[in-house]
Amino acid sequence: MPLNIVLIEPEIPNNTGNIGRLALASGSNLHLVKPFGFEITDVRLKRAGLDYWQHLNLHYYENIEEFFSKNKTEKMVFLSSHGTKKHWDINYTEDLFLVFGKESKGLPKSITENNADKLFKIPLYSDHVRSLNLANAVSIIVYEGLRQLDL
Repeated sequence: MPLNIVLIEPEIPNNTGNIGRLALASGSNLHLVKPFGFEITDVRLKRAGLDYWQHLNLHYYENIEEFFSKNKTEKMVFLSSHGTKKHWDINYTEDLFLVFGKESKGLPKSITENNADKLFKIPLYSDHVRSLNLANAVSIIVYEGLRQLDL
C-alpha cells in the first residue's frame, strides 16, 4: 500500500466513511485511533462508506499511546492548521503515515509540539476560514502524495 491515513479520535461518522472510501480508492491503509465520536456500526458511517467498508485495509487502536507504540519505527508526517510548512513540501514515500487530528480540535498539542519538524498545513487563502473539512483535507494530502509518487 502506498500511503497510510491515520485519524486520531475522529468525531464525525460521515467524514470517516468518506475517508474510508478514499483510502480504498487510493490504495491506502486506514488507521483509526480511539476514542471515536460515534459507534463504528453507525449508519452514517456505513452510508458514507457505502458497501466498500469491508474491503478496506483497516487498523484500529485503543488510544494514541497504542498507535505510537505499534508504529514507532514508521515514517510519519502530521497535518495541522498550526503547521508552518506547506503540504506540497512533504517528502512523500511509500508507506508514509499521514496523521490527522479530530474535527473539533485537530491534533493534541503534545503531538504538534513534539513533531514540529514534521508538521505541515494546507494553506488557506481567506481569513474567514479556520480549517478545511477533514475528509477534504485528507483527500488533498493523499492525492498530492500519489501525484508525487507518480502512482
